[in-house]
Amino acid sequence: MKNNYMHPLLKIAVPIVLGNIINQVQMLTDRAFLGHVDPLYMSALGNVNSAIWTTISCCFSLTVGSSIIISQKVGAKQMDECENYSSSLVKWTNALSVLLFLFWLIFGRLVFTKMGASATVLPMCMDYLHFFMPIFLVIGIEASTMVIMQTSNYTKPLVWFGLVRSLLNVVLDWIMIFGRFGFPAMGIRGAALATTISEYVGVIFASIIFISSGKLFTRPRLSAVIKAPLAPFARSVKLGINTALEDLLWNCGNLALVVILNSISEVAAGIYSMVFGVELLVVVVIGAIGNATMTLTGEATGAQDVRKFRGVFKNALLLSFACSAVMLVFCLVIPGPIISIFTKDQLIISTCGLYMLLMCLNLFSKSGNIIAGNSIRGYGDPFWMFKTQIAGTIFVISMALLFVKVFGMGILGVFLAVLLDEFLRNIVNTLRVRWIVRNCF
Repeated sequence: MKNNYMHPLLKIAVPIVLGNIINQVQMLTDRAFLGHVDPLYMSALGNVNSAIWTTISCCFSLTVGSSIIISQKVGAKQMDECENYSSSLVKWTNALSVLLFLFWLIFGRLVFTKMGASATVLPMCMDYLHFFMPIFLVIGIEASTMVIMQTSNYTKPLVWFGLVRSLLNVVLDWIMIFGRFGFPAMGIRGAALATTISEYVGVIFASIIFISSGKLFTRPRLSAVIKAPLAPFARSVKLGINTALEDLLWNCGNLALVVILNSISEVAAGIYSMVFGVELLVVVVIGAIGNATMTLTGEATGAQDVRKFRGVFKNALLLSFACSAVMLVFCLVIPGPIISIFTKDQLIISTCGLYMLLMCLNLFSKSGNIIAGNSIRGYGDPFWMFKTQIAGTIFVISMALLFVKVFGMGILGVFLAVLLDEFLRNIVNTLRVRWIVRNCF
């Protein structure tokens, strides 16, 4: 296989990868610090992160339609149309972020209660939420900025954005969680406050780059943003809503798994959060490759270039499988030391080895799903991924309930259900990509 498309793929993906890894190190630091203060903090984070990131990911997913359309317009050399969509994206995504803030302000306690958070864990969830909520007000800035940088094939600033935000967060975590330099020890509240402060500093930094850089050729003019009508954003959302609903279903499935885990024990959700927190280190890398895949397959679709479409897909799949293989080696060699980053409880550490192995095997199927899914979206058919996610969500919840409630497999049953779901959907989505290549160009 010729690597003609490896360079443009890496040009977009590598900065996103580095930025995402930095961000995940920040999140892992939160878990590591809090896990050593109180093991129940991990269960609180398991509940909070599942719920909060459901809404945040929906906001980012709604911008996928804009990314697809703008990429296709770039491929077709229709730059005036690019500004119509990019200006509407910037204006109305920020309006959406305000609605997210209001939702969590009003319904936060109800969400965690319905998830089955125990009387001990619920106050911790609410403490975290109260200090985290201001982040929702700047989600629109982050989401629209990422689309403009990605469709301009200029993602290097995302590395600096992530570096500034994450280094500050690690320092503030240490100060505010444990109470250093005269600050009170705030525990989980300190972790949330540190994240919020760091996020705002990072957004200011990213905004300066966004405004001043001359390399963002899909960036709209300020006058166009002010005048931007809702219609282009609505058309983008009509396309992106499928991805948003897909992500919502995936996250709802994950929330259901957390509810099932909460029914097993107070620490079950914490164990699940630890293992998949490690997995996220690789998923964010593969996800970045997927983002680049969607941009380049979108350009290929706009230019009606089947060779480019197929080449991007194959190179992206190769990269993602290589990342999964590296993680598998680490988890086979040193599973204990990895988990010990998050907890001192030797019983938890000793039981996580099998879960880590299953997580690593699951990465290969998840890699295929991410790359195939983004290729399908780049082609302009996100509805396909929504349909397969409907079936996947029903399947994973059903299997988890069967394994846990009927067969009494405990946490292992949840991991097996996730592994089966990803494997089956990977087969279906890969076959769809092959059909697109053979029949749609």
